[in-house]
Amino acid sequence: MTWRASWRRPRATGVAVAVALVLAGCAATVAPPPASTLQVPTAWRTAVQQQGSGPVAQQWWQSFGDPALTALVDTALQNNGDLRVARARVAQYRALVGVAEAGQKPTVSVDTTPTRTRQLAYNGVPYVTNVYQAEFQASYEIDAWGRLAALTDAATATYQAEQANADAVALSIAATVASGYLNLRGLDAQLELTEATLKLREESAKLAKRQFDVGYSSRLEWLQAQAEYQTTAETVPQLKRQIFEQENALSILTGGNPGPVARGTALADLQSPPVPEGLPSELLRRRPDIARAEYNLVALNANLQATRDQLLPSFRLTAVGGVQNLKWHDLLNAPTALWHLTAAVAAPVFDGGRVQSQTDSVAAQRDQSIYAYESAVRTAFSETENGLGAIVRLREQAIQNDARRATAAETLRIAHNRYRNGYASYLEELDAQRTLYSADVGRLQLKTRILVASVDLYRVLGGGWQPRIGGPDSGAR
Repeated sequence: MTWRASWRRPRATGVAVAVALVLAGCAATVAPPPASTLQVPTAWRTAVQQQGSGPVAQQWWQSFGDPALTALVDTALQNNGDLRVARARVAQYRALVGVAEAGQKPTVSVDTTPTRTRQLAYNGVPYVTNVYQAEFQASYEIDAWGRLAALTDAATATYQAEQANADAVALSIAATVASGYLNLRGLDAQLELTEATLKLREESAKLAKRQFDVGYSSRLEWLQAQAEYQTTAETVPQLKRQIFEQENALSILTGGNPGPVARGTALADLQSPPVPEGLPSELLRRRPDIARAEYNLVALNANLQATRDQLLPSFRLTAVGGVQNLKWHDLLNAPTALWHLTAAVAAPVFDGGRVQSQTDSVAAQRDQSIYAYESAVRTAFSETENGLGAIVRLREQAIQNDARRATAAETLRIAHNRYRNGYASYLEELDAQRTLYSADVGRLQLKTRILVASVDLYRVLGGGWQPRIGGPDSGAR
């Protein structure tokens, strides 16, 4: 007996190994993923002076030093409708992770079925019987091939992707609110400049009218002065309309109704924060949209494994126990115990290629996710390059605008002196005023564009976003 037992044990082990190998070969065939074509540059094309010494702060909008701007962004991050929808989706997918995890655990149920039946006996006499029964059932699927674990991994990665998406929405909302507020302050400054210019135009028109009345100047000069006043007056309601619409848009972004927006620091006192430092390789861990693309790839890889293993056998254990009696009193005090234990093995024999086709479909989705991830990275590189380039070129343009304004101011001074001393007509001074006003408007617009470009640069750099625990840094792609 001892010899036969020692002989059979290795033989049984060999059979088990052979069966396992055969079953493993039943899984669907998975096509290999495409080779990556992504290349990470070693440095940015554009060098920016006066860079900061650290990464982007999480609440980067505070770097502009405007309490009203900070309050607007904070309110939007609490009340914005799109952001609340994104956070609700996070809660939805968090619950789906629990659903997937429950598939790896036993299920236990209880069923009580009291039954009262009226039947006919063999002799045709009716009789009534009562059956009282309580049954408990427990079942558990053995995850021999890791299919259930793969489904849980897929649900977890999808949940993490939704978290990253909510962070991306929050970053976009913060940037949109900050840009909208800075544009609003730019419009305020233009309106202030235009109203001050309008007063000067009104005085010039009155002066031209008096000089025309006394015969010192021609009617042409008076009419052109009047036309210049009317042109400036026409600009005022146009700017007020733009301010009105910008206020309404900001109010909606912050989750309120259309209405006025509180102001803080004036445009002239707002300064762009330093350009954050960083290399292209660091950008891959600083943007939530890239993290979302990576999580989606993780989820599809896990789904691919689960789909592939559908052809493998599944193992389920079921235990049922209960009590039964014909009398309620006996059920409570002396019930008859019933039970049975079942072990089930199920495996598909022929499915017409359905599982293989499903596997090919998920593999194609995986390839799409790889391409989407690479596209997201390239888009991030492009946006950052454009953001850095915009900062540099706008600063250069501002230097030229300062020179143009200085020239326009000197031109106006000379034209005014020539007109006052009778060496030139009023048209020269009017043209010089128009040139200076254009330079002043351009100066305000450039100041606004530089501030907005700083906001956009903070956005494309990830806005201080950090991966959550269990993010791409803690798991393999």
